[in-house]
Amino acid sequence: MKIGIIGAGNMGSGLGKFWAQKGHQLMFSYSRNAAKLQRVAEAIGSNATVGTPAEAVQFADVVLLSVPYSAIADALKAAGSLYGKILFSCVNALLPDMSGMAVGTTTSAAEEIAKLAPGARVVEAFSLFAEVLDSPSQRFDDQIATTLYTGDDEAAKQGVASLLREIDVEVVDAGGLKNSRFVEPAVMLLIQLAYVQNMGQVGFKLLKR
Repeated sequence: MKIGIIGAGNMGSGLGKFWAQKGHQLMFSYSRNAAKLQRVAEAIGSNATVGTPAEAVQFADVVLLSVPYSAIADALKAAGSLYGKILFSCVNALLPDMSGMAVGTTTSAAEEIAKLAPGARVVEAFSLFAEVLDSPSQRFDDQIATTLYTGDDEAAKQGVASLLREIDVEVVDAGGLKNSRFVEPAVMLLIQLAYVQNMGQVGFKLLKR
């Protein structure tokens, strides 16, 4: 699969590393530092190249949006039309200082992204924190973390779910994109636990019976 990545920070590069190891072709884009973008691609290897956001969209079967919430409008403008493309967002509506959320419960980052990218097949999912992705194992002892994903296009959701499984998580369909209004605050709670209360590496586990 060809994956265009808009945003080459810790999450974009961390997920890209796994996908390149599975044989997917990557194109990284959108960085204030072109040299950093090139270094990320070179560190991943021959399966990764760099380009503009518009080039990454044209290249890709799936586009990963991995930028700060404050940058979504600029990043999507640079990307151009995403009509018909699977747009996999791992963007949460965090304030720049991570003290709270810019939107929540009445809308979500995912829904705002869908408004800015008309015709895109938006799927939202939060995999694992970057520190967990960079660890030798993505499991918590013998437990596999749960990742919730939302979206309104079933085929697009299945495509994203297959990519998520490659990073060794349990994937759970959390319903339509509107349900991101509830998933995003839950992820914000994890951020508070991990970084404010210093609990270290954390993740979700959904129990069912």
